[in-house]
Amino acid sequence: MLHKTINKIYILLLLKTHFKPPSSVCNNFRLPSNVCFSHVMLLKLNMLLPLSQSSDHGRENTGRQCWKLLMLISKSLSINAFDYNCHVDLIKLLQQEGKLHRLRKARQKMSELFPLTEEIWLDWLKDEIRLTEDESDREKVYELFERAVKDYVCPEIWLEYVQYSIGGMGAQGGIERVRSIFERALTAVGLHMTKGASIWEAYREFEIVILSTVQPPPGSIPSQEQQELLNAQLERIHTLFRRQLAVPLMDMEGTYAEYADWADDGVPETVTHQYRRALQQLEKCKPFEEALLVSEPPKLVEYQAYIDFEMKEGDPARVQIIFERALAENCLVPDLWFKYTTYLDRQLKIKDLVLSAHERAVRNCPWTMGLWKSYLLALERHGADHQTVTDVFEKALNAGFIQATDYVEIWQSNLGYLRRRVDFSKEWSRELDELRAAFARSLDYLKQDVEERFSESGDLSCTIMQVWARIEALHCKNMQKARELWDSIMTKGNAKYANMWLEYYNLERSYGDAAHCRKALHRAVQCTSDYPEHVCDVLLNFERVEGSLEDWDAAVQKTETKLNRVNEQRARVAEKEALLTRQEEEKAEHRRKAKADKKAQKKSQKANRTGDKRKAEDEYEEEWGEDEELPSKRLRGEEGFGSTATEDLMETESGLFGRRAPPPRKSEPPGFRKNLQGLSEAPRQPQDMSKEQRKDEDSVFVSNLAFNLEDPEGKLRTFFQGCGTVQQVRPVFTVKGAFRGYCYVQFEDRLAVSEALKLDRQEVDGRPIYVSPCVDKNKNPDFKVFKYKTAVEKHKIFISGLPYSCTKETLEDLCKQHGTVKAIRLITNRSGKPKGLAYVEYENEAQASQAVLKMDGTMLENFTLSVAISNPPSRKMEDKAAPSRILGAAMMRQPQGARGKGRTQISLLPRSLYRQSDPDAKAENGTVSAPHATVTDGVHGGPGTASLDNQTKSLSNEDFARMLLKK
Repeated sequence: MLHKTINKIYILLLLKTHFKPPSSVCNNFRLPSNVCFSHVMLLKLNMLLPLSQSSDHGRENTGRQCWKLLMLISKSLSINAFDYNCHVDLIKLLQQEGKLHRLRKARQKMSELFPLTEEIWLDWLKDEIRLTEDESDREKVYELFERAVKDYVCPEIWLEYVQYSIGGMGAQGGIERVRSIFERALTAVGLHMTKGASIWEAYREFEIVILSTVQPPPGSIPSQEQQELLNAQLERIHTLFRRQLAVPLMDMEGTYAEYADWADDGVPETVTHQYRRALQQLEKCKPFEEALLVSEPPKLVEYQAYIDFEMKEGDPARVQIIFERALAENCLVPDLWFKYTTYLDRQLKIKDLVLSAHERAVRNCPWTMGLWKSYLLALERHGADHQTVTDVFEKALNAGFIQATDYVEIWQSNLGYLRRRVDFSKEWSRELDELRAAFARSLDYLKQDVEERFSESGDLSCTIMQVWARIEALHCKNMQKARELWDSIMTKGNAKYANMWLEYYNLERSYGDAAHCRKALHRAVQCTSDYPEHVCDVLLNFERVEGSLEDWDAAVQKTETKLNRVNEQRARVAEKEALLTRQEEEKAEHRRKAKADKKAQKKSQKANRTGDKRKAEDEYEEEWGEDEELPSKRLRGEEGFGSTATEDLMETESGLFGRRAPPPRKSEPPGFRKNLQGLSEAPRQPQDMSKEQRKDEDSVFVSNLAFNLEDPEGKLRTFFQGCGTVQQVRPVFTVKGAFRGYCYVQFEDRLAVSEALKLDRQEVDGRPIYVSPCVDKNKNPDFKVFKYKTAVEKHKIFISGLPYSCTKETLEDLCKQHGTVKAIRLITNRSGKPKGLAYVEYENEAQASQAVLKMDGTMLENFTLSVAISNPPSRKMEDKAAPSRILGAAMMRQPQGARGKGRTQISLLPRSLYRQSDPDAKAENGTVSAPHATVTDGVHGGPGTASLDNQTKSLSNEDFARMLLKK
């Protein structure tokens, strides 16, 4: 009868509580020290799997290769036992080979170092259950289940646990043991809003089946004992229904309907009231549960919002379960563990729960010193024995912190614990000797182990030695030991700092005598180099209070000598700095004069060539005291800001909020307007204002506009109309009429400029524009408007390797899976075509870090993405007046083509086209110049244009052919 009952219960549980294991969660993501090796192992393993189904020869070959892989993985683990991925690879390979004995050892070793994921635990438990033969083996499986439920809150593992315990009900006390496991499961996961109902239903079905075993046969009259058993069992089922209906769970309406059908007297009013309250709580939580349902793992942002909501609600049990759910998918986020353990320390304060959470925190994030520090404090707070605290501290030292200062802090935490154990009222105690030994060991550890790894001890100000000296002086009344420690501190490079001497002086002042105070201050005056005046003042004040006349005279003489020497040194340094400043100013002045002379020379040469016509064009084209930039110079890159290479570099490297400075404007080449007349779509520069009407102080410079912006003048008038009356908008175009991405905006009122500057970095057509003051660079050559940000932008990521077809919407859909996206910028070239680069700004650093972790190395349209935190490189503006310091004087003289310096410096123009001096000589544009026209090719000295008179003659292709063949 009992065996039939057990089988019935097991079948019912399997039918009504089937769980589908979730997909792989974030637990598989570790910080491996041998990532490349692990990936190679997985690749080789996947390649071997299909061979197992082939011929005998294939299976034999596969066996040899698997054996080699086992040897490689074992060797890797012998070098680094903390390689998480290698452990996973080894377990998978042993599962494939069916080596159960070695597989058990591999799992055991991994569980000692890391918490195991739900999938690994379930595979391990099922393998062990299949090997169970007698009752002693069942106890080992029970112990394994107890270890499994401690790593993470996993409803599937608890369900497997209760199902296995039901199979062992034949032993004495089996039913009570099953009920005990069910109750623990309800405590652990019964509040899980989406999966907890399965545990409740399994428990209820178990009790209903037990009820069928205690009911008397039909037609018989139950005895008093049978009736009591029947009533007790009915009350258990009623209690389970009531408890479940008081908990907000998904699909709880069905449970309420089931209870209404099952209860003979209907649902009690109190149960209905609790059920409605639970429904109200469920409605509050549904938005958070739905957000978790539609988001992708690890769902950190959604869990953070859910946790904040539950903490405001204030139910400790619900706060605990949502923390556990979040940590199951974000086990490698130290901040989440900090938040959870802090909540447990300050709110629940239950020893087993608190210490268990701290232990799991350091197992998941062993590299985080703060978690170890909190663990040590929690152990002391809850009265753990001294050996346990010591063992945890030793594990912390072997955890592998990422910086030297972490070791200093963990040592300070342990020394503080040891100091609190000492009873200083006794002259001697074993705890005091242990404290002193720990201080000595900490100094040796920092000097040897930490310095060997980080090339520094991490304790530059010797804080540990300072604490030791103060303990010796305050508690042990041992000033001699304290002075020895301070002598050691000063010999470690701290004697030049005034604050260190004053700290020592305060110690002597509190626990020493006047003679040692005076000695310390005299040494401080002699050695201090950062704030000698302050130390001198302290010495004089000390002698005013306690010194004799001789002491006062000695102090005055010593301080005067010190200050005189310091002032002389400062004067020499100031003189040297002034000399360097004058030299730099002279060099800058020389560069400015050379630049002005060169500019004047070029201007006079052009004036001689163009005559009165060029004067008229100059007057037409000048803006704010500067001429329009030469298109040829833009192409050759002779002006730093006008070069295409420079613009591309600044566009790519300036980050999400980079900008470029206003370009200097030069006069246009002869014939520029004539060439533009032939381009129907080429925009014209405004002609309604003269040079005198254009004022820098009433204008702003607008840059970083899209090169393909349609009607820039109209859009910018609309954009700035709220600042004041716009008098003129002057967009700047290339020779071919393409918009250069910047323009000048002039207002009627000077006060409108300040309002316009406030619109800096606002978006126009989805692109941030940069609004800056307009300054004449001829009059203010050293004026610099833009300051580039070179600091790490932790809330932004830089993505490279994007497909050129990637749109902003596609990238946003990809990035918003890892957090809230605030801004996206796709980098394009001058023609508006994408470069495969982008900057994405997230709401906070945690989201950006998760995006880097999840997206780096992923594929998008067969392109491998490279994702990193935005870290713009440092930028130094090019000194255009002295390029010889960077590239050499020879490089400065070399002409450049339209794309900067070409691969060759050889002219590709036939000699017959530029050596002709007769009227048939041809220019580059395919026309014949007048007898005195000068033609250059843009490579051998000129800008690539011809100075023409009114008599021009077009040449045919045959004319060109005859000239090339010298016919």
